[in-house]
Amino acid sequence: MAGAKAKAASTPGVKWPADAIERRKVSALIPYARNARTHSDAQVAQIAASIREWGWTNPVLIDAEGGLIAGHGRVLAARKLGLDDIPCMIATGWTDAQKRAYILADNQLALNGGWDTEFLKVELGELAAENFNVGLIGFDTEWLGDIFDDTSAEGLSENYTRKIEAPIYTPKGDKPAESELYDGAKAAQLKAEINAAELPEKVRAFLLAAADRHTVFRFDRIAEYYCHASPAVQDLMERSALVVIDFDKAVELGFVKLAAAMMAKAEESKDRNYAA
Repeated sequence: MAGAKAKAASTPGVKWPADAIERRKVSALIPYARNARTHSDAQVAQIAASIREWGWTNPVLIDAEGGLIAGHGRVLAARKLGLDDIPCMIATGWTDAQKRAYILADNQLALNGGWDTEFLKVELGELAAENFNVGLIGFDTEWLGDIFDDTSAEGLSENYTRKIEAPIYTPKGDKPAESELYDGAKAAQLKAEINAAELPEKVRAFLLAAADRHTVFRFDRIAEYYCHASPAVQDLMERSALVVIDFDKAVELGFVKLAAAMMAKAEESKDRNYAA
């Protein structure tokens, strides 16, 4: 009938994987051996950082035997964070072809979307203005430089420089003892002098905290220690800036902030939108 409204499709009795979520041991999940989607160490670190910020928001998809269909990157991040179990949804009744096809579709369908760069500038600029760590969102810093300054990204150069080559460290021997990683002698001496002085307690607490700046870190030994450490300890060392794997990681953890130029460009975009 002309002009009749279409009814929403009803799916009585249909069971979808997302209808039921259960926890599975990370160690029991089996990656797909021919997974065509790659995950760099930097991207896995970004996923891990997002899990720390927002928690686990997207269950991985597995088959009845624990074979991974969607979520390989999230599982790598879970291992990096030392998580024991994670939320999973089960694809039951799928053929082998359906599972293999979805492994590809899950990644490619998301890539087929685009961005409204004007709205993106406003959103990122406002988040930066609120001191939110926009590095957690996962954008490539060079691409952000392009959209915030269509000619040369010159306006962002004072906030970050993308082209930084991180040195590659090759393990040279056994894991160093923790006592080899730093020299706290000067800091300890200064703390003793602070404790011996007649000071108000708040002043003493402040000076004791500042005294730790005199700790000398032995980064050659720290690099060796990192190579032998567990994933959970490695993650904490990266978050403490004892080890910086690459510049994107430094942005992600907030060691470098994308703020002033981004905020200015967002304000320009907002003014144009209001004037339209």
